[in-house]
Amino acid sequence: MTQPGTEVASTSVPPSKPPLAQDTAAAVQAALGAEHAAVWVYGLVSAFLPASFDKPIAEGAQTHRTSRDTTERLLGASGVTPAPAEPAYLPPKPVTNQASALELIINAEQDCTTAWRATLERTDDPTTRTTAATALTNAAVLATRWRKAAGITPLTPALPGQP
Repeated sequence: MTQPGTEVASTSVPPSKPPLAQDTAAAVQAALGAEHAAVWVYGLVSAFLPASFDKPIAEGAQTHRTSRDTTERLLGASGVTPAPAEPAYLPPKPVTNQASALELIINAEQDCTTAWRATLERTDDPTTRTTAATALTNAAVLATRWRKAAGITPLTPALPGQP
């Protein structure tokens, strides 16, 4: 589904691992929530963006589904039940056109970078850090692509994931 040079990294999780510390598990659950929301947002914005955005929408949605699935496996391997997705999410502003759809998708990507940065700050576990760093990087790259499509500058913050 991706063109050469546009692949987004994925991580694999070992079948079992020690339990996560409580603050780490809470941060990973929050990041999972951001991934669930991002997947939902990609579905919503597809109704407001022209067909020329179909490929980046599909790639972004797949990236977040991969992060979501990896995160669920990470939690499960640590003995934590992954939180399910909400049936729907309430955007901060109504989505009515291309501009508001792009704003929402950028916000969803920023939410993911913030959640994954918070996870990095709360763990020393190598698997969790790799998962978080990969997901943060992927969301930051996608946010940059969407800012470029929306004509927003700067294209990326100096430190993606800062609240």
